Amino acid sequence: MTERLTLVLIPGLMCSPRVWRDLLPDLHSDIAVLMVDHAPSSSLSEMARRVLDQSPGRFAVAGHSMGGRIAMEMMRMAPQRISHIALIDTAYQARASGQAGEQERVRRYILRDLAYAQGVRAMAKAWVKDMVHPTRLHDTDLIEAIVSMFEAKSADTFAGQIEALLNRRDASDVLRALKVPTLLAVGREDSWSNLAQHQAMQALAPHAQLDVIEEAGHMAPMEQPRSMADSLNRWLDVARQP
Repeated sequence: MTERLTLVLIPGLMCSPRVWRDLLPDLHSDIAVLMVDHAPSSSLSEMARRVLDQSPGRFAVAGHSMGGRIAMEMMRMAPQRISHIALIDTAYQARASGQAGEQERVRRYILRDLAYAQGVRAMAKAWVKDMVHPTRLHDTDLIEAIVSMFEAKSADTFAGQIEALLNRRDASDVLRALKVPTLLAVGREDSWSNLAQHQAMQALAPHAQLDVIEEAGHMAPMEQPRSMADSLNRWLDVARQP
């Protein structure tokens, strides 16, 4: 009897399992799904270790945004446990040196300071404007779902996750070493982790499947859940071929 495949789903910055909820009905029914959440931490490696501790012996993993960074750290730590990997609306490089790196730090700290000064909800309402496809900005249900998801976490959690991202390691070596079935998926209008970054990732992992999710931005799993589920299913189908 073939052992049932477990798919571990890792949310991104200030996200929760809610980011995956709408695509679950369209995933293959024979997949066991484990959705994890993040305890407060300022280290991607610590987050990765916690997810590994929650996961079965061998599993598939999909990470969205910061979750993709965590998935790559998991691959660095325990490659023998991961049977396939999906990296969604994410990136792989360390923070740039010099002015570009300082600009990223300032941009992230502006959002952090807004969360402390006016609350996480105010920060989320400002941030979400750059996180979805422009045509979805007036989709009140979608915007409220994203804002409420962020609001459920504290400003301290946000600050810790920002520090984790600012101190991230370059994952080029992880991508070059990948031998397992790999999916790279990105919203066409993702302005945070754009298509060009995913194409660069595919250049490092040429066997990877690159899927562009149309009419979606950075929050593609919530903006276009059926398309994202279809992408994950195709990746899993390839992974399970003998």
